Amino acid sequence: MSDGSADTRTEIMEATYRALCEQGYADLTMQDIADEVGKSKSLLHYHFDTKEDLLVAFIGFLIEEFEEKRGENAAEPADVRLREFVDWFVFSPEDDRAAFHIALLELRSQAPFTEAYREQLVRSDELVRETIVGIVEDGIESGVFRADADPDAISRLVFATMDGARIRQATLAEDGYAAAVRDALYDHVLSDLVVSE
Repeated sequence: MSDGSADTRTEIMEATYRALCEQGYADLTMQDIADEVGKSKSLLHYHFDTKEDLLVAFIGFLIEEFEEKRGENAAEPADVRLREFVDWFVFSPEDDRAAFHIALLELRSQAPFTEAYREQLVRSDELVRETIVGIVEDGIESGVFRADADPDAISRLVFATMDGARIRQATLAEDGYAAAVRDALYDHVLSDLVVSE
């Protein structure tokens, strides 16, 4: 792919994000995305046959961005990295991520019926869990976390807890819910992982 094509793809993906935040999944059209990117709808159809194809590519784009960013704080101690990762799930009502998470939840609801969505979402979930597992394993190896900690179990618990808190906050407009769950997770679960000095 040439640099021009990569730039166009990035513009379309960023416009898709903005359009999803504004329109939600159910009301999103190719025209909304074209308007957001400032290009013709025919340009979108040149790159993507359908809205579904574009959204599958968009989820892939998000996964690529996550993969690029997930090692940025690798020099930090594992307990700090784990807290920073958990903080990623917390957003305020003013944050555009709130609208995006509602749109993403709508898209996720289509996964049982759309195999291409399901495949990308499974890939995304696996990457998130693998990231947490890696942090916990690093923490055990460096002596920050208890040697008997189970990285896979912790990964599933952290991810399910924070994803559920984020969904509840987004869908029920319970401002601060994700932050409260995060704090409880820190105090009652994650603090027990850390080796006492």
